[in-house]
Amino acid sequence: MGMKHYYTYILTNITNNVLYTGVTGNLLKRVWQHKNKLIRGFTQRYNVNKLVYFESFNNPHEAIAAEKKIKGWNREKKIALIESKNHEWRDMSEELDPSLRSG
Repeated sequence: MGMKHYYTYILTNITNNVLYTGVTGNLLKRVWQHKNKLIRGFTQRYNVNKLVYFESFNNPHEAIAAEKKIKGWNREKKIALIESKNHEWRDMSEELDPSLRSG
């Protein structure tokens, strides 16, 4: 049996002006839920469904700590983190699973 992974991730909307940071044990499922507006609240209200950053951890406590750290940052620092791995702000979920492709 493979090792379980936990993910800290950042989503944005189509215009890249809203940032949402979350944590999950199943990144594909969670992104699918966001894209299909199944998670009520902030991401649904602001159409936040484009995965622009994620980081994988072997331990859920590390993923939660990373999420809390990122949530405490200002917008500029979050943008620098995103652009360190994804300068074009492409939807990284399409690389994980082509069926998540928007439009």
